[in-house]
Amino acid sequence: MKNILLLEDDESLNSGISFMLKREGYNVFSAFNIEQANEFFYKNNIKLIISDINLPDGDGLLFCEEVRKTSNVFIIFLTALDEEVNIVNGYDVGGDDYITKPFSLIVLISKVNAFMKRVSKEEYSFKYMVSKDITFYLEDLKLIKNNEEITLTKNEYKLLKYMMENSKQILTKDQLLDCIWECDGQFVHDNAVAVNIKRLREKVEDDIKDPIYIKNVRGVGYIWAEGCVKK
Repeated sequence: MKNILLLEDDESLNSGISFMLKREGYNVFSAFNIEQANEFFYKNNIKLIISDINLPDGDGLLFCEEVRKTSNVFIIFLTALDEEVNIVNGYDVGGDDYITKPFSLIVLISKVNAFMKRVSKEEYSFKYMVSKDITFYLEDLKLIKNNEEITLTKNEYKLLKYMMENSKQILTKDQLLDCIWECDGQFVHDNAVAVNIKRLREKVEDDIKDPIYIKNVRGVGYIWAEGCVKK
């Protein structure tokens, strides 16, 4: 059974979300604070985390940032904070998606189902890809550029993997949204693709004003302009 960790201190909301997830066939570990969440996460094979940000014993962003150091588990932030800076911070610590309260339970379940479909697809026929001076190790979420290791967030990892796998092909915004979130783009923040592209460029390009890897195709999308070899 696919395990989900739900970190939400509102008992009524926690109960409602848990009920809906269990009805979908998921095994839910309900935590009301970070201490409980840590215990559940490190003792169980958690596949997805749904986490509030403001918690009685700390910050959900910091909790998930620590999780991301050792795990590729999918993370959905669930919070009343809807300012752009909070959304960006959620993505920066490795979140895969961000839902602001109040929200539709149907939308949340739709997102969860989409992410859980990804879980069974995380197997690779090749271990790394090489493009010019970049080597990208898929299983380790590790990027090597000019013999230096660069750390990637979860979204940067998915975006880089998709673009390198489809090198020299123009990719639209909708394709990139599907690649990163695999859900209806209308529920994703409008600037999500641009924000993640900008951050990825800052890591792979020597000069972001004159990129050689990730180029804009005006009015269409983006392209990984260099060739890529899978090994």
